[in-house]
This record gives sequence, C-alpha cells and structure tokens, in this order.
Amino acid sequence: MRLQGKTAIVTGAASGFGEGIVRRFAAEGARVLVADINGEGAAKVAADLGTEYCQVDVGSGASVQAMADTALKALGQVDILVNNAGITHMPQPMENVTEDDFDRVFNVNMKSVYLTARSLVPHMKERGTGAILNIASTAGVSPRPNLNWYNASKGWMITATRTMAVELAPSGVRVNALNPVAGETPLLKSFMGEDTPEIRAKFLSTIPLGRFSQPEDLANAALFLCSDEASMITGVAMEVDGGRCI
Repeated sequence: MRLQGKTAIVTGAASGFGEGIVRRFAAEGARVLVADINGEGAAKVAADLGTEYCQVDVGSGASVQAMADTALKALGQVDILVNNAGITHMPQPMENVTEDDFDRVFNVNMKSVYLTARSLVPHMKERGTGAILNIASTAGVSPRPNLNWYNASKGWMITATRTMAVELAPSGVRVNALNPVAGETPLLKSFMGEDTPEIRAKFLSTIPLGRFSQPEDLANAALFLCSDEASMITGVAMEVDGGRCI
C-alpha cells in the first residue's frame, strides 16, 4: 500500500501502459481518475477498480481544464499526475508525414504536458507537494529511422521533464520521466508499420533482454517514482527498455 491516501490522474489510461499504471496504483491504495479520449474504455477500467473516470482530449486546453476540475471535485486533491497519453505517426520518411499527423503528435505528446501543467501545477504549488511523471520513450534517446517527428516529440518530453523538475523543486513538486521501449500495447503496430513475425523479430533483435515491454513493467517503475520512496529523485528519465539504449 505504497500509495495509501494518495490521489492520481493518469491520462491515456483506458489501455496499454496507462491501464497498467492505473491498476497498479489502485492496488497500492491510490484513488485514481482514469482519463482517456476513449470515454467508454475509461469508464470500463474505472468500473473494474471502483474509481472515477473522465473523457479527455489532452491536446485541448478546455478539455484538460475540465479533467482537472473533475479530479479536484471527485478526489479533493491531486498528489500524482501521469502524462501517459501518446500517439505516433506511421513509419515513413520525415518529409512524407502529413501536417495533420504532425499536429496530432505535437498536440498529444507535447502540448498536453503544457496543458496539464497549466491546469494542475498551481494546485500542487499551493499544497507544497506533488509528483508528475511523463511517459517519454527510448525514441527520445536512441531514435529509430522513419519515426522522426515522434522521436523528436519524446526528446522534447525528456527535456521538458528536466526543466520542470528544476523549476518546481523549490515548491516541493517532483517531475520524472520513463523511457519505455516498444511494448505490447495498441501502439505497437503503428511503430512497426505492420505486425508480422519478421518485423517483430527485427524489433526484438535491438532489445538485449529479448522481449517487448509490458504494462506491468511500466507500472512498477511508475509506482516507485511516484511514491515517497523516491522522495529524493527528480529530473530523472529512467529507461525501462531491456537494455535497448545501452
């Protein structure tokens, strides 16, 4: 029960890494707001856990503010914010990515971090405590070809994490990131372009431990970084990647 008495918002929590994090946080005693653009999926996960949910478009300022208002009304306070929602474009040469696809990556992977900070950092500052966790990627450390703008968005998120950590430390708010390798989530097919045994084998050959990351892997790391056990850790971008970035 390492999060007993804590409250948390997790975005992109209806599936994949986000769902894994929500389920682990709830098992460790946290009250969690399950937030996702897929409102039906968020409602299902929340029903399983007996907790709150909301539909949110993390690239919209009005929608993110509504999420923050819902969380504060339902939970009373927000101790932990996990910016997990993410999107990619299909693998292709950088100049072939459409402007619409670029804008989606920008809004979901980058602008969302600004919007959630704008809506929730004042609350954390006022309370003098808080933990923010950004789910970045090994793509921001060791980019793969043909995922250029996705890679860049995750590199941005890592830098944002560090600068947020420096600025918010005097207010008692910690900010860290996780860099997962490709995982068994709904985004896996998008990263690979197509899901075939041959392409999976090619991806796995770049991961020394020889397997994709699982939601449980990210949930375990997220639990540590958001718990009081990590009270002296801020500005870290921890790789959960089976050795991919070595």
